[in-house]
Amino acid sequence: MLKTDANALSILALDVGAKRIGVARALLAVGIANPLTTLTSPALFISDIAYLVRQEKAGAVVIGLPRGLDGQETEQTRAVRDFGEQLAQHLTVPIYWTDEALTSAKAEEELASRGKGFEKGDIDALAATYILEDFLHEQGVS
Repeated sequence: MLKTDANALSILALDVGAKRIGVARALLAVGIANPLTTLTSPALFISDIAYLVRQEKAGAVVIGLPRGLDGQETEQTRAVRDFGEQLAQHLTVPIYWTDEALTSAKAEEELASRGKGFEKGDIDALAATYILEDFLHEQGVS
């Protein structure tokens, strides 16, 4: 069940990778997820996310959890869980986990269908949007 601070204005979602983190935001008043940014400095990931939580008045952070094709935990699953545990030590808002199955592939397909150029960071931010949309749907928010 989604719980946020009464003063929260948004929820952030993260598509966590080793080199980049896609970030999406949904305003709680409307429940529509949109790409926000892509973080590209691994040494600053935690401080950058903490800053975005404050800036966006986020009441929660959703992290997409990668799994293998059969739903099994992988090395990447463990790496993302470890990152989330480290991040939790620097945030005062709850962290939620949701399956991120095929969000990056879906994002790349959508961007390619637009017929315009795009970068890997665009894929990550759009994948984070799909992660957040799925989470909001599961919570009955959207």
